Amino acid sequence: MTDDLKNLRREYLRGGLQAVDLQADPIDQFKLWLKQALEAQVPDPTAMVLATVAQDGQPSQRIVLLKSVDQRGFVFYTNLRSHKAQEMLTNPKVSLHFPWNVLERQVRVTGVAQLLERNEVDDYFHRRPRESQLAAWASRQSQPIASRAELLARYQSTEERFAGGEVPTPEFWGGFRVRPHQVEFWQGGAHRLHDRYRYSLQAEGNWAINRLEP
Repeated sequence: MTDDLKNLRREYLRGGLQAVDLQADPIDQFKLWLKQALEAQVPDPTAMVLATVAQDGQPSQRIVLLKSVDQRGFVFYTNLRSHKAQEMLTNPKVSLHFPWNVLERQVRVTGVAQLLERNEVDDYFHRRPRESQLAAWASRQSQPIASRAELLARYQSTEERFAGGEVPTPEFWGGFRVRPHQVEFWQGGAHRLHDRYRYSLQAEGNWAINRLEP
């Protein structure tokens, strides 16, 4: 079985990416590609791999969902007691990766994670489905648990606690904005000659664009 993996390969032929196709700002370019991913019905187009680094230098990754993006950066929400949140609070240098494999595209973001203001967190929390609000209270994210039954029992207890009323934002629940200083756009190409462009933030606030070798 593992020997067969050596023979798994395919050509990337969906199209190239040229400098003339690029927006001057990486966020504008990202929004364009995200729109195209949505139109192409790419599964989970807002799913992104978040990489953080622990105090001992060990990196870890997990998938989170992008909830908004603008010139300030990429926003997602989480339990602030989770492993990822604790790592970002200690070392805010992170990276994001969007694997839009169906389109033979990927986007890589390198930046710094900053805590969101509470008003922004509250506004988003109260837009979530009630079930998701209750789950945020019920889950002690990243902590060991004996069984799923225990988790479901805690969810039911939370449901009873807030029955008939608004579910408040937990004080341990928040969000982060990743402010990018590098963004790379990758488009698959024939013969492994992929097209790669990296935007790098300059001291003056503008973005320099460089084509990278595949």
